[in-house]
Amino acid sequence: MFTGIIENIGKVEKITTQGTNKTFYISSSLSHQFKVDQSVSHNGVCLTVEAVEDGMHRVTAIEETLEKSNLGVWQVNDLVNIERCMIMNGRLDGHIVQGHVDATATCIKRADRNGSWEFTFQFPKQFASLVIEKGSIAINGISLTLFNVGEDTCSVAIIPYTYEHTNMQQVMEGSVVNIEFDIIGKYIQRMIKQ
Repeated sequence: MFTGIIENIGKVEKITTQGTNKTFYISSSLSHQFKVDQSVSHNGVCLTVEAVEDGMHRVTAIEETLEKSNLGVWQVNDLVNIERCMIMNGRLDGHIVQGHVDATATCIKRADRNGSWEFTFQFPKQFASLVIEKGSIAINGISLTLFNVGEDTCSVAIIPYTYEHTNMQQVMEGSVVNIEFDIIGKYIQRMIKQ
């Protein structure tokens, strides 16, 4: 479990492929604190730390993860949002994020608002019932509030702090991001369908 409050930005240093899996070597100022078997969110994807050495940590994504997220298009030098798992006896600053990416979305508009940035994303239509005005969403693992919700589009506003301390600074029109919809909405949708 995560909160969507990004702690650090990591950098992809090396990528290897074995079969349908991809292994990523990521450097961050938190890497030396990680332990093998620890769950860490990378752009909103919960991955298990396999090794820690030389200021880097190693994680592997399987085919299922590569297909449902943007990890399959990561390249060396890409910036990655990093968050350690939630501590249950503290405040929940964002919202409940599982680290289970539902799909990807494409940035279709990026606007400088003279002090903030507005991003508009297009997502798969089958998730439309999970996207509501002023609802929560995790984009690349960042807990954000939605507005201007359309049939298959939504917008988020990014304050300067978030822009500077996450990889939203690299998101341009055409960029593909990971999205995780609110878990409460997903349970309600399931109950209604029953």
